[in-house]
Parts: sequence; C-alpha cells; structure tokens
Amino acid sequence: MALVEHLEAGDAGNGPLAGTNGHFDPASETRHQGDRWKPGGTAERSDRGGTSRPAHRQTADEQLLESTELAEPSPRAPELGAFTHTEAWRVLRIQGEFVYGINALAEVGAAISVFGSARFGESHPMYAEARRLGGLLADAGFAVITGGGPGVMEAANRGAFEAGGLSIGCNIELPFEQAGNPYTNLAINFRYFFVRKTMFVKFSNGFVIFPGGFGTLDELFESLTLVQTRKVSRFPIILYNRAYWSGLIDWVMGTQLAEGTISPEDLDLLVMTDSVEEARDLLVDCYRRRSWLAGKHSVRADRAAIHPAEFRPPASGPEKADGQ
Repeated sequence: MALVEHLEAGDAGNGPLAGTNGHFDPASETRHQGDRWKPGGTAERSDRGGTSRPAHRQTADEQLLESTELAEPSPRAPELGAFTHTEAWRVLRIQGEFVYGINALAEVGAAISVFGSARFGESHPMYAEARRLGGLLADAGFAVITGGGPGVMEAANRGAFEAGGLSIGCNIELPFEQAGNPYTNLAINFRYFFVRKTMFVKFSNGFVIFPGGFGTLDELFESLTLVQTRKVSRFPIILYNRAYWSGLIDWVMGTQLAEGTISPEDLDLLVMTDSVEEARDLLVDCYRRRSWLAGKHSVRADRAAIHPAEFRPPASGPEKADGQ
C-alpha cells in the first residue's frame, strides 16, 4: 500500500524502485517523473504529467504456479520435464536427498551399522548370527542401521526389531529392484549411493561387517580409508567370521603390507571375531571410553600371535603413518 501511495504522489526520486515484496528489483531500476511503469523496466509517458499506478507484471509466485499450455490437450507431456534431467537440477536433487536423509536421522542416538550379503536366506548360518547381533545391540542401547534389504541386512534389522529397539533401513534404488525388508521402524529410500553411504558413517558409532560381496567390500574399504586418514575417529570396524575374511587379510598382509603400500599400524584398525557377544562388548567399550584402541583384539595382534617375528606389538595410541 505504501508503494502505491508513493507512486500516486508523483515522487520525483530517481532511486531504484522496490518490487512487489519491497525488495530492490534490478529490472525496475530507472523511472522518472511523469512516466508510467510498465513490466520489464520500460516506462510509458503519462498524459497527465504524473505517475499512474504500475501496470500488472507477473510475480514470482505467478511464474511458479502458471502451467504450460499445450497446443492440444494431453494428459502427459514428457518434453515439459526435460529440465529435470539437467546437471543443475540433479545437483538440487542431490542436495535435497542430503537434507531428507539428515532430517530423517537427526534424532538417532547411539547406532551401529551392520553390513553383509543380501543373498543369504533365513536358513543360512550368517542370517541367524546377524539376527542375534541385532538383538544384542538393541539390548545394549544401540539403534541398528542396515541397507534395508534382504539377507544379513534383514536379519540384523529383525533382531533389533524383535528386541524392541530402533531398527533403521537405508534402502537404495537399483536397476533390479531391492525391496525393503519388513523389520524396520524407520525406512529411508535413497537414489544416490554416496548420499546413503554418508548417512551410514555420519549416524553410526561403528561397523560390523558380515560376509558379503562387492558392496560389502566397498563399505569396508571406504570406512578403513576414512579412519586411516582421520576423517572419522573412534570408529570400530569389526569383521565377523574369521574363516570368510582370513583370505582377504592374508592378501592384505602378504601383498599390501609386504610391498609397503600400508603400514603395520593400519592393521590395528580392524578386528576379526567369531563371537557376536565379543562384537557387542567391543562396541559398547569403545562407545563408553570414547576411543578405539583395538590393542590385543586387532588383526595385527591376532597375526602377531601366530607369526610373532613379523610384527611389532600393537601401538598404544592412534598413530597411523599413512594417515599422517
């Protein structure tokens, strides 16, 4: 109303004209006494020598809400959505997915992420072990986070769910549909792997990694890299089932360590176990002490007991040469 009165008064000022919301509008920067305001920053001379009411111009709300009219009525018009496949729009979608995920998980307290194969059925021994671990973690006060799918993920969610705990599934859109398992009380669906993986690390206080495929290895080595480079700290990584993981550890030691591409201290970042109770106890201890010193439980200590001449004693602190 103040803007209309200002215009009707025939103000002779040459300053920028405020827009409809009271903010500076670059398109309307120039106007003069006796001109009639027109959209797009142009002006029309008034015969009365004064300034009349501004002509109608489209507001941002109008532009947003105005639908595009087709030459002929059609219920679908794919060409109108072409802009959603541009990089700029994809960046906005990614940003929105981060907001969506963080908002959904913002109130999660202590939590452990459990990974493993989606291919293990209910009769597989690892399904039973993951289910038991999920229950133990829930009883210890942890939420259980998984990828939300079948197999080990379902088993860990199921154990937490049946124990009355918080069971979280972070599902992912895949070319072959991965249906969410029914044992979650908080389910989140993601389009992008890297957004989903960020949620696993950000909202977890440790990883337990059961036997699995390439996706499981991806989570294992990414978490190792983040701890080794000190992007995250106090983050236990536990490999469950020695028989399954021993071959990988043999290669890490026999090739990477032997070639000097990792340091002996890096093997302190991992623990292997065949006991879900030990896994639970290590996670609880780490959480309470606010530190992760694997010590006698680490892979390095484990292998030093077998080959004592090849290893120095585990470091008492968090030193990691590669991380420095």
